[in-house]
Amino acid sequence: MGRLIIFALIACAVLRMATGKWPWQLWQASQRSQDEAQARSLLGVSPKASRDDIAEAHRRLLIRVHPDKGGTNEAVHQANRAKDILLARIARHPAEQA
Repeated sequence: MGRLIIFALIACAVLRMATGKWPWQLWQASQRSQDEAQARSLLGVSPKASRDDIAEAHRRLLIRVHPDKGGTNEAVHQANRAKDILLARIARHPAEQA
């Protein structure tokens, strides 16, 4: 059991040296990219969409899924979350949007 723990620690250190990130940081980035892909799919925007493109797509989606138009509150929450995820990505990586 002790050897397994030592092996895991060494593997984490090697991965840190090779990628510059700890394993759990890589897993977190992977989940974030999956969330961003789902958000882009829901809003129907490209990976290079600008802030204005995201806002326009969000507005169009809200018109379709609003409870007054036969949609649900859950759909509105999903649309808002998708917009927030994509706008947060733009805030994290402003150079990619140039």
